Amino acid sequence: MMQTETLYTVRAILSVFLPNMVIDPASFTIGTPRYLVTIAAGCSGVEGLGLVLLFTSIWLWYYRKEYRFPQALLLIPCALGCIWLLNIVRLCALILIMNAGGSEEAGSGFHAAAGWISFIIIALIFSRATQRLSWMRRIPPAAPCATGLPRSDGTESHPGASAQLREDRGESPAIRAYLVPFLAILAAAFASKAASGNFEWLYSLRFFAAAIALCYFWPKLKSLDWRFGWFGPVAGVAVFLAWMAPAWFQHQPAASPLGQALATLSPAARWTWIAFRVASAVVTVPIAEELAFRGYLARRFISREFDAVSFSSLTLLSICLSSVVFGLEHMKNLVDWQHLLLGTLAGLAFAAALRWRGRMGDAVAAHAISNLLLAAWVLGFGDWAQW
Repeated sequence: MMQTETLYTVRAILSVFLPNMVIDPASFTIGTPRYLVTIAAGCSGVEGLGLVLLFTSIWLWYYRKEYRFPQALLLIPCALGCIWLLNIVRLCALILIMNAGGSEEAGSGFHAAAGWISFIIIALIFSRATQRLSWMRRIPPAAPCATGLPRSDGTESHPGASAQLREDRGESPAIRAYLVPFLAILAAAFASKAASGNFEWLYSLRFFAAAIALCYFWPKLKSLDWRFGWFGPVAGVAVFLAWMAPAWFQHQPAASPLGQALATLSPAARWTWIAFRVASAVVTVPIAEELAFRGYLARRFISREFDAVSFSSLTLLSICLSSVVFGLEHMKNLVDWQHLLLGTLAGLAFAAALRWRGRMGDAVAAHAISNLLLAAWVLGFGDWAQW
């Protein structure tokens, strides 16, 4: 049913731009004489609908004391409708790109990245809507914090911050400093995959996007405790061992096109790509992801004023929920349960490192060490599938 609806909706939209449409309802194939795409069950949007339904249901259940029901439930069908429409847009854009002469690599990259980007967009819009729509909120916004006062994690509220933002959302403007570096990586990944295809030769965009965002927000982030002790690196080693365990049981590296793609490059281009890949994995990605998942999300599950919650006060529930989201972010596709489990376990370990001494440095060190060991394994044994 979903495949049929998706098929005919795509045809209705594209027929405006492409008069020579080709469609075969029996095989769910649609396109033009130059390019045809088969709308499989996953491409129909059912996986995105399931993921959005799960996210919106958990969000409303967890913050159920803050919203009015049944008004708040109206947002769920709105979110489902939006993710389905974005999937239609993705399929239409793919056909238009390929019909205009786009390469197979560009089409493959766009198709792979657009689905996750669509989900992230819907999740952000949904979470913001629940905070901004007064008709569905049960409790009034939190009182504004006194400007210039230090918070429990070492940051300060700033006199120049928007008072209206604090009144409407009950959150500190510091949310931007915690989320923008991670969102910059996602945006760069989308652009890079869309332009690169199967081999992401523009991977360096991820490094530069995160580095620029971190430099911009560093005046607000430098007050965090970036020191680390022995627990962080030990947690990182444990995460690496757990992550590699399934591969070790296979007794041989899994096949991967990455190694073949790198072999076709010149030595200078190959090592430049590897250098940016390692730098991202060890420097920018650990900082950006720890700020987003442990620094923001784990504390946001406790309070709207997330930066008033000390890292040592993280609850078991907030750690588990943020770790599951972290696991979802590491899935290569919507049925990749192995990486969901491993990503969740990694999130639990990084959160434990953060909570141990209440220092962001411990979580970042754990994350960086695990990624560094993984990079050493990949380069040392040629197990490119781990990347």
